Amino acid sequence: MENNDLHLSFEFFPAKTAQASAALLDIAHQFNHFLPDLFTVTYGAGGSTREKTLDTVLGVSEQTQITTAAHLACIGASKTEIKFLLDTYQSKNIDHLVALRGDTPSGMQDVGDFGHGIDAVRFIREHSKEFFNIIVAAYPEYHPQAASPDKDLQYFIEKVKAGANFAFTQYFFNPDAYFFFVDQCEAAGVTIPIIPGIMPITNYKQLARFSDACGAEIPRWIRQKLSYYDAKEDKASIEAFGIDVVSLLCHTLIENGAPGIHFYTMNKFEPTANILTNLNITSAAT
Repeated sequence: MENNDLHLSFEFFPAKTAQASAALLDIAHQFNHFLPDLFTVTYGAGGSTREKTLDTVLGVSEQTQITTAAHLACIGASKTEIKFLLDTYQSKNIDHLVALRGDTPSGMQDVGDFGHGIDAVRFIREHSKEFFNIIVAAYPEYHPQAASPDKDLQYFIEKVKAGANFAFTQYFFNPDAYFFFVDQCEAAGVTIPIIPGIMPITNYKQLARFSDACGAEIPRWIRQKLSYYDAKEDKASIEAFGIDVVSLLCHTLIENGAPGIHFYTMNKFEPTANILTNLNITSAAT
């Protein structure tokens, strides 16, 4: 499979220490050999990593010469704060943003001027016109806080109409959920690429916690096997099984027309690299 046949991107989160930041830049350099279209850098709940996000975006972009997108979570922010960030990114020629509502930090009372992701998309377009390529989130299994699946779908469609260029989905393990969601979007006239987000499996407890929080279903057969290996403290089997399961998922997605893959790397190289190897997406360094 040729790398240029599909979109390939990798997500990182800002490191907390200078040593971890240096390690992250090395990981980004290793991923660079797979010739990705994009790197993305997350943004902490309530803007808690705002400066580190900018520093990481600039560092990754400089290290790899690959377009790097900054996450922009609007929850808890004022229009003045978001304007400052947009102007800062534009001045640094960072022209891709992942526009999100973002997670609400524990105890937050004031959600700021942006209650929903669509508010961020509209504001970016109003303030910065067409400078930014805007990426939005999609939820094939629907957002856990949505009033209904139909309203969640309609909300996504409205984000697209507001000016989104493409979308990354929440991670999932059931390809039918993705394809059904894409069919619904296409029937509603959505034409932007909807790129599946993929989470490598390396830690069962962490994955179960994330999945319960974000509404991503772990199919029973996967959960049971991971639980069994976890109870035996068999980390090697968890990782091997996870690579096989996620490789099969990615293969199914690509073979049936998904426009690419966006990997939630958790700042780790090997799990994602092993999946790419199984897909015959090889590093230019090999």
